[in-house]
Amino acid sequence: MKITYTARKVNLRENFKERTEKKLLKFGKLFSEDAAVNVVVTLEKNRQTVEITIRDNGMVYRAESTMPEMNDALDKVTDILMRQIRKNKTRLEKRIKTGNFEEFVAQNSEINEPEDDDYKIVRKKQVLIKPISVDEAILEMNMINHSFFMFINAETDEVNVVYKRADGNYGLLESAVE
Repeated sequence: MKITYTARKVNLRENFKERTEKKLLKFGKLFSEDAAVNVVVTLEKNRQTVEITIRDNGMVYRAESTMPEMNDALDKVTDILMRQIRKNKTRLEKRIKTGNFEEFVAQNSEINEPEDDDYKIVRKKQVLIKPISVDEAILEMNMINHSFFMFINAETDEVNVVYKRADGNYGLLESAVE
């Protein structure tokens, strides 16, 4: 795995990088050697945020945690990533070249949570989408009190999604071909 570090408003110590690499080695046999790992550490008002994104063969796993201590945030992020990987184990099992997935999870998991192998769709809804601007989409999303809103972008004629981020700002999802 190729690990890239980004530090915002903080200097990363070597021992943090070593600890991060040691924790990420747990995921080593699940991903190829070409897997790209981005570790972003941000300091804001005595709170440290660690964000890890793993990209490999079209799969993307991302987790983020904010804690007073950087190492605590790192521990939480790796636990979140492990849960995500466990949830998507069938997709991963097809991609693992060596080793047994169940054995990997048993060796590297301190958390015993029930596993959901199937996703259950409890509601299906059809939505009429019309060409509107991004600002109009955000207004409509806020009016119906949802955390996301799908629409056709009037400027690009593409299907887009606006969403409300945890920090209170908004995000825009645009489609792209790899």
